[in-house]
Amino acid sequence: MERQLDAYCEHLRSERQVSPHTLQAYRRDLDKVLVFCTKEQIGSWSALDIQRLRRLIARLHQQGQSSRSLARLLSAVRGLYQYLNREGLCNHDPASGLAPPKGERRLPKTLDTDRALQLLDGGVEDDFIARRDQAILELFYSSGLRLSELTGLDLEQLDLADGLVQVHGKGSKTRVLPIGRKAREALQNWLPLRALSNPPDDAVFVSQQGRRLGPRAIQLRVKAAGERELGQNLHPHMLRHSFASHLLESSQDLRAVQELLGHSDIKTTQIYTHLDFQHLATVYDSAHPRAKRSKDSE
Repeated sequence: MERQLDAYCEHLRSERQVSPHTLQAYRRDLDKVLVFCTKEQIGSWSALDIQRLRRLIARLHQQGQSSRSLARLLSAVRGLYQYLNREGLCNHDPASGLAPPKGERRLPKTLDTDRALQLLDGGVEDDFIARRDQAILELFYSSGLRLSELTGLDLEQLDLADGLVQVHGKGSKTRVLPIGRKAREALQNWLPLRALSNPPDDAVFVSQQGRRLGPRAIQLRVKAAGERELGQNLHPHMLRHSFASHLLESSQDLRAVQELLGHSDIKTTQIYTHLDFQHLATVYDSAHPRAKRSKDSE
């Protein structure tokens, strides 16, 4: 079995020309399968069946392997068996139709409403950087923009009179979003200062030298604001998540939130229903007489 595994890895290296990093990852995963086969007294690759491979996957999952890691291992097994079948060394694939255990979906981190207001309602100096950064924070939270959408924003996409912004999202899809009153005020305070830097193009957010701010620069400005105002790490997507969570909490309109976020699949938006439920559960635990009594008795 080990000789055939060596031959397969050499095939990947010489004929498929996979990268050394990928080859190392495949070999590491397949070595786990080989060790399992040795312990189970499986003497050939043709003797490994779906039931025993499923047992290995379950065992690795119990040991803390992530769903993503197990999916990669199954992919490596499928590749091995494609090779073995083609070479006439085997006539089946034990990984066919086998899926890794579903991993727990991590809920996005958000600011609660009070923390969002604490971030945005602090005093703002009347200078170039402070006004610009305030407009960035307000627009992220007001309209739920992605980082790429905000960095690519041009003046012609803003309609401050009607309080609208047109953004170009994933898959070149365009959507029109409302701009809240506070964000509109912040942009109106920022744009005259922006003009003083004589930007060479129509970028909404620019440096003091007039150059469009890139994603990394905006991430650093948001991070600095989080540390200064909240004493915590903050990134642009947390503001987008907060926008979605707070909107759903107030409106209970999942379809509207989906449209505003630009999600093509409502399943992506449904994660915010879990966040909303967490909020409701917290309120219940702290306010309901039965919940409080049960908690006090523990």
